[in-house]
Amino acid sequence: MSRSLLATGFPYDIRVSADNNLDFFNAMAVRVQAIRRAGAAALDLAYLAAGRFDGFWELKLKPWDTAAGCLMVTEAGGVISDLAGGKWNLQSPALVASNGLIHEQMMSVLRN
Repeated sequence: MSRSLLATGFPYDIRVSADNNLDFFNAMAVRVQAIRRAGAAALDLAYLAAGRFDGFWELKLKPWDTAAGCLMVTEAGGVISDLAGGKWNLQSPALVASNGLIHEQMMSVLRN
């Protein structure tokens, strides 16, 4: 995971909500090569499916943010779960997606 390029995003209420992804970002940033923020979960997931990113996580997502991108990741052989490591579905407000090689390592960081 130390050579991985990840992507994430931040919710619109970052200034007023403690559930803002900053703690996860800080924990992940010291364990990976770099983290990018494009501003669109659909684009991040498409880039993951294409092999440009190794992993992605984000909070407070809606189905229109994730539906197509998660299909692409799954079809490309990637792994998707909810933030707790359970089965992801369209109603899940958060997700973790990866190329499959680093998924458990990502989950370990996000669980702590």
